[in-house]
Amino acid sequence: MNHLIKLTSVGVLAAALSACGSLDKQERRVAKGAAIGAVSGLILTGGEMTGALAGAAAGGVAGHQYDRHQEKKNR
Repeated sequence: MNHLIKLTSVGVLAAALSACGSLDKQERRVAKGAAIGAVSGLILTGGEMTGALAGAAAGGVAGHQYDRHQEKKNR
């Protein structure tokens, strides 16, 4: 049950971040990457919050790198 609560909390956080209309394109990509990373880290570590935090950090970096790639491609 505890795992379900954590997973639901991260899902709600991800939905809340996705709904932020005032974020620019780069911020949205970083936030989405962090949210996806947090959920993935939580699942891969069996519900450990450290896994979610590490996943969020890695996902944020990945989202930032994706944004840089997209900006270079569109020039």
